[in-house]
Amino acid sequence: MSSIFTKIVNGEIPCHKIAEDDRFLAFLDVMPLVEGHTLVIPKQEVDYIFDLEPDVLADLMKFAQSVAPAIKKAIPCKRLGVTVIGLEVPHAHIHLVPMNVMSDMNFSNPKLRPSQEELAITAEKIRRS
Repeated sequence: MSSIFTKIVNGEIPCHKIAEDDRFLAFLDVMPLVEGHTLVIPKQEVDYIFDLEPDVLADLMKFAQSVAPAIKKAIPCKRLGVTVIGLEVPHAHIHLVPMNVMSDMNFSNPKLRPSQEELAITAEKIRRS
């Protein structure tokens, strides 16, 4: 059965895209820790990030690195936190989280529940940056 991220890649589930190429996709988390929380995934469905081929893993990080400046410019923050947890969706992914304090990266914090309109505005702001 396809993961929710594969369904997003296939266009079966909509998302708020930040960037995309033939192998990778970056889109907003619909239940973010903070505004601008972005997920970066390989389009290839692989459950565990360290099961990716080494060159794919390296290119995934390079793709995330190319997305990061736009997030940081659009969402004022001190840093972009980067984490790989991988328990909630069985599809390799990287979290890019704008952060001003360490607790912004605490995944135990309550998640925000932005509207689709708010997510669309944030995605557009990031894409324009």
